[in-house]
Amino acid sequence: MNTDRKTEILRAAIELIADEGYGSLSMRALARASGLKLGALQYHFRTWDALLTALVNYIEAEITSAFSAPGGPSEIPSIMSMVEFMLDEQVGTSDKLFNDRLWTQLWAMEQVEPLVSDLLEEVYATFLEKLETLMAAQGIVNARAESLMLLTLVEGESLFVGRGRRWEKDRSAVKQAIFNLVKERYVDV
Repeated sequence: MNTDRKTEILRAAIELIADEGYGSLSMRALARASGLKLGALQYHFRTWDALLTALVNYIEAEITSAFSAPGGPSEIPSIMSMVEFMLDEQVGTSDKLFNDRLWTQLWAMEQVEPLVSDLLEEVYATFLEKLETLMAAQGIVNARAESLMLLTLVEGESLFVGRGRRWEKDRSAVKQAIFNLVKERYVDV
């Protein structure tokens, strides 16, 4: 099977989710968005579960790749680099495929799709473990709680000031406030 075509289909699925919401993702809608007939789409992904599994694996691979890329937070282990990475609106791609609109839809999807729930838990567990390790190395007394607090703060940013949100105009100020908090609180900036 053509791996490039599969990737194009998965990217079309991500665009569909980000633009129209996860409820709009179906095999038929994806076939239309990909410029395929349903049968051709099912050649690449025989079932809904096969499509969802591939989609989750693709998203995880993109995030992992971006996280491990030269200059990524896994190479430069600091709390600030982790926060900057998480606040980046384009994680994993040069275009805006993995923007905050996608994340809010993934959060909604996780309520009904166990695979998506597993993906998000794995991604957040990786970040939490790294943050906790960095904070513990700085002597933060309750590194786990502070790591969870910071993860919550950073992820909540897109819910309140993300694209299309009521307070979007305040986004740059909110990001700067988060960066200032990290600079003031943590040594390794």
